[in-house]
Amino acid sequence: MTIQEYVERGRKAVEAIKDYDQAQTDKLVYEAAKIIYQHAAELAREAVDETGLGYYEDKICKNTDTPAAFWAYLRDKKSVGIISENKETGIIEVAHPVGVIACVTPATNPNVTPLGNFMDAVKGKNAIIVSPAPRAAKSTTHTVELIREAMVKCGAPADLIQVLSEVTLANSQALMEACDLVIATGGSGMVKAAYSSGTPAYGVGPGNPPVVLDRGYDLKEAAKMTVTAVGSDNGILCDGDNLLLYPQEEEEKFFQALKDEGVVLFEDKADVEKFGAVLFHDGHPVPELVGKDAPVIAKAAGFDIPKDTKVMGLKIDAVGKANVLNKEIMGPIVVLKGYESFEEAVAMAIQNMEEAGGIGHTAGIFSNDRKHIEYYGERIPVARVLVNQPTPDAWGPSTNGLSPAVSESCGTWGNNILCENVDYIHLINVSKIALPLDVQVPSPEELFKN
Repeated sequence: MTIQEYVERGRKAVEAIKDYDQAQTDKLVYEAAKIIYQHAAELAREAVDETGLGYYEDKICKNTDTPAAFWAYLRDKKSVGIISENKETGIIEVAHPVGVIACVTPATNPNVTPLGNFMDAVKGKNAIIVSPAPRAAKSTTHTVELIREAMVKCGAPADLIQVLSEVTLANSQALMEACDLVIATGGSGMVKAAYSSGTPAYGVGPGNPPVVLDRGYDLKEAAKMTVTAVGSDNGILCDGDNLLLYPQEEEEKFFQALKDEGVVLFEDKADVEKFGAVLFHDGHPVPELVGKDAPVIAKAAGFDIPKDTKVMGLKIDAVGKANVLNKEIMGPIVVLKGYESFEEAVAMAIQNMEEAGGIGHTAGIFSNDRKHIEYYGERIPVARVLVNQPTPDAWGPSTNGLSPAVSESCGTWGNNILCENVDYIHLINVSKIALPLDVQVPSPEELFKN
């Protein structure tokens, strides 16, 4: 089937549901979420077996928690017809579908990225066509097939969601050029291709979040959240901690707290350098070690660690370009650096993003000091600052106010047009009906008399 045929099928599906009301539309959203939830373990197993990336149990959680969070957020939102009216401004907002959306999805999330994109898209009565990562084509296709099955049971066209059967760079490029909108979730090369396709596009920048541990924060709690952030799905989350900055005088106590949580630490400089040598080649991550279990990575570096180790910590001497380990590792590893003053910690966090990547994406802070939190937030160049939470919560679970997303845009810092999580509202055209206002028009003379 040609790319144009995929797109034509998508357009027919959009046309078929153009008269759906809000309840009918929301039924599609709900059933898509439900069927992936019901097949969570099966899809997780397939994803790990096919891609070799991540951790099976964590992927099950992804496949249950993501559908639930998305539906809890979307179920009471208006997205059909008139969605709001402001009597004070005289503005009535009306939602219109975008049409057919091209979704480029990554190997790291072959189940929840297609699902999340579809839930947001169909909420606005759009169709999507998924271009999967080649190494995750089977698992992604199964995900799409399940959602198609759910659509048919609702009496809606299966072609509201499609997946390319032949995954090539040329086909992905052609798809992006032929659709009405692009959501590109993946490497920077694919995001650049989306932006150069001539089609409006939402992309994401690369991750590499720094986290600052402030003085006075409970070290045990910080260690627990660090393990969650770094260990989740073997560290392949773009919003997982990579650099953790801690008060220098609390190094011994904090390192012990990490060890108590099962983290295996490497403090000797020569040992740490061995990890840099095996994880990166010519400054780029070694693909064979991305998303692997901690003991596998340790073995590659010449070390034997307990088989149940989820996270390793590497003590470094300098941030930024001074050490290749400051780049996004995409593994269950956190690099650790002490600081003297809080201001120095913030400066190092910024320097690391500017020199080693991740600018615009996400940062975290463990702190009970509101002034320090605000100081950090006013200076760190990111779209999301996670306070006293694991940084992967940047995706928008119910425990914070961020909208649930499978694509986290990074603002102009990360070469993205959005500086927030990609949401259903970004996948509809909202027109404004402007009613006349009974107001006194400001006088230029009065406005500029002083």
